[in-house]
Amino acid sequence: MKIEVLGTGCTKCQKLVALVEKVVADLGLAAQVTKVERIDEIMKYGVPFTPGLVINGKVVAAGKLPKATEIENWLREA
Repeated sequence: MKIEVLGTGCTKCQKLVALVEKVVADLGLAAQVTKVERIDEIMKYGVPFTPGLVINGKVVAAGKLPKATEIENWLREA
């Protein structure tokens, strides 16, 4: 599973990375969590506001810090 956190390094972006890593660990998933910080790479996903969360190439959240339960549900669906 490939998970990308889109953001330039703002506080919310950093919190999202930590939250995603925690949920992945709690679920015991084999997942690659990557931070995408370059604006040109973020724009390729069409995300107008960060942080953004992409799971297996699909944008599931943008412009907000989702709750752990939301992330868990998205990961289970993927």
